[in-house]
Amino acid sequence: MNILHTSDWHLGRTLYGRRRQEEFAAFLDWLLGCISTYNIDVLIVAGDIFDTSTPGTAAQELYYRFLARVGSTGCRHVVIIGGNHDSPSFLDAPAGLLRALDVHVVGQACTEPVDQVLLLHDDLGEPQLLVCAVPYLRDRDIRQAQAGESISDKEQKLLEGIRAHYAAVGMAAETVNAGLAQPVPVIGTGHIFAAGGQTVDGDGVRDLYVGSLAHVHAGVFPACFDYVALGHLHVPQKVGGQDHIRYSGSPLPMGFGEARQQKSMCLVQFAVDAEGAFVPQIELLDIPVFQRLERISGSLPDICLRLRALCEEGERVWLEVLYTGTEVVSDLRERLDELVAGSTLEILRIRNQRIQQQALEQELPEETLDDLNELEVFERCLQAHQVPESQHDELLHSYRQVLDSLHGRDAMAEDAGGQA
Repeated sequence: MNILHTSDWHLGRTLYGRRRQEEFAAFLDWLLGCISTYNIDVLIVAGDIFDTSTPGTAAQELYYRFLARVGSTGCRHVVIIGGNHDSPSFLDAPAGLLRALDVHVVGQACTEPVDQVLLLHDDLGEPQLLVCAVPYLRDRDIRQAQAGESISDKEQKLLEGIRAHYAAVGMAAETVNAGLAQPVPVIGTGHIFAAGGQTVDGDGVRDLYVGSLAHVHAGVFPACFDYVALGHLHVPQKVGGQDHIRYSGSPLPMGFGEARQQKSMCLVQFAVDAEGAFVPQIELLDIPVFQRLERISGSLPDICLRLRALCEEGERVWLEVLYTGTEVVSDLRERLDELVAGSTLEILRIRNQRIQQQALEQELPEETLDDLNELEVFERCLQAHQVPESQHDELLHSYRQVLDSLHGRDAMAEDAGGQA
């Protein structure tokens, strides 16, 4: 049995206004080829299928086109869980129809733990694999908020809720496995931030958390999980040094901070040891670069030298330029655009650190929204209104919850709409 673990596609994402439809399409075509080449039986996508909770028609077309084609590769099952960027109701809406194609979608946590336990069969109808399909767990899924709670209280309740949810789903899986003639491997999923997890600048992940809030340890996953397929962090990595608990990482660099990162997916097979336990054999499949990104920094001569070298290479490259020289260059954009004119290079963003530093020293409002992320805008607001430092952590935590809610349509309005 061959299992492929991927996550964090973020279909529909743009990069400084540049659409990335061609990249996503190229990746999905390549992925279909991999599924055929490696005779994949089960594909697991661990959340953040889309970049927003209301994906555009182009992103939806890529998603459904892929699902329509994956069956022709010989892959018998596709398991998809919701991430914090996904709308649970949007993912779950066609779940009944997709199940007929052996595409199993779990967009949000279920009331009954057993409903998140998927028993997958081989082509002869024999049980082959159990998947505990745990999606991104929102506050409302696992804890009840109370007035007057401190950040530490919220953190403790959140971690207890996550642990309890995984324990319940794991117990349900053990019950199902015990009823089979022969036990099968158990895979757990999650879209979650593991303690010690690596993030990169601009990936949008670390901004959601205060301190260690919602950072789970490897011990939260039940011992019955033979492999844990995680999503949320874009850097491919193990959790707690344990080989069988992994983030596959995002297939495309989501920002220039990931430009030099080798992207990969996890190919998982199971062997049986002398004691009859299932042991995962894991191989990383490197993903090719579909659109090269490059970050250049330095003085003007350094930047120009690097740009000329890239022009000579003739490869299509998107660029982020950070000017760190001491000389004030007010026409930096014009100079650099002139240098790359007619080439295969395209500068998507320029940050003139010298002008920003000068503006800060002179208290001039030269900083633009392009230079700030959502969290930094809120921090500027706290400073502008002279909010006491002692209140910053609590307010930042609440603000991050709002951001998370917006990304995932985690609102009560969804429930009200469903009841209506």
